Amino acid sequence: MTDTSRPAVLGQNQYGKAENRVVRITRNGATHHIKDLNVSVALSGDMEEVHYSGSNANVLPTDTTKNTVFAFAKEHGIESAEQFGIHLARHFVTSQEPVHRARIRVEEYAWERIATSDAHEGEHSFVRRGQETRLAQVTYDGERWEVVSGLKDLTVLNSTDSEFRGYVKDRYTTLQETRGRVLATSVAARWRFHWTDDRQPMPDWETSYERTKQHLLQAFAETYSLSLQQTMYRMGARIIDHRDEIAEVRLSLPNRHHFQVDLEPFGLENDGEDGAVYLAADRPYGLIEATILRNGCEALIPADLTNL
Repeated sequence: MTDTSRPAVLGQNQYGKAENRVVRITRNGATHHIKDLNVSVALSGDMEEVHYSGSNANVLPTDTTKNTVFAFAKEHGIESAEQFGIHLARHFVTSQEPVHRARIRVEEYAWERIATSDAHEGEHSFVRRGQETRLAQVTYDGERWEVVSGLKDLTVLNSTDSEFRGYVKDRYTTLQETRGRVLATSVAARWRFHWTDDRQPMPDWETSYERTKQHLLQAFAETYSLSLQQTMYRMGARIIDHRDEIAEVRLSLPNRHHFQVDLEPFGLENDGEDGAVYLAADRPYGLIEATILRNGCEALIPADLTNL
């Protein structure tokens, strides 16, 4: 029932500890393995009184949530970003009666081994991989799970097989049609899994991530692009076609424009052939976004990926 005695009532709320940076190093003899995560915890439930009266009787301190992240990294290990988030979400909802819902967000930073010339090649020396940041969000309400994985800052470029023509033109249009352009973007992607119930078989999170990323890249590379929208749809559709565990894909692709530089004032031709020179402009940029769904599924990933 609505409390009519208050002129202002509490709406949606959550609290927790954000951006807990946890690194776990597993030392199997001389060969070491590293997992590097940034974990954010958000809890919600019976929290009205802490807002209305300041009573902390139902409040698990955010410092405790931080400690739990580090303790679970030791006790349970880190198989994957998704599995670690599942362990944490289940713990908070099942161990604290006032907590009805837990949302765990994870960024994973990848490291690769440094090759050396001695017999201990790549055993314990690493360099931070600069391709992309892996993402996972796990939400649990005591009954149903929602797992959304993804990535950001995956920068890709096709130096050919891209054109843009036949578009609407009005009095403000100055862009020239092109049959050959550089197509570049920084991929932000999220994908939601069918898995929602502990009674269902759980996906292999590590394999799913690697294969999904591979399909994104292959679709980008293998599509002769008539528009970035077309390329984006092919990327999402390829994931749906090849990964049965995924119900929905959300993509946000900024068009990283590469403009051919006018070098005629210097007596130089720059006609787009061998040795062509481009200005890589970082802003403003076209921003192309869409959700690609498995037929019959509902779109649940927010349109604005910054909120996920």
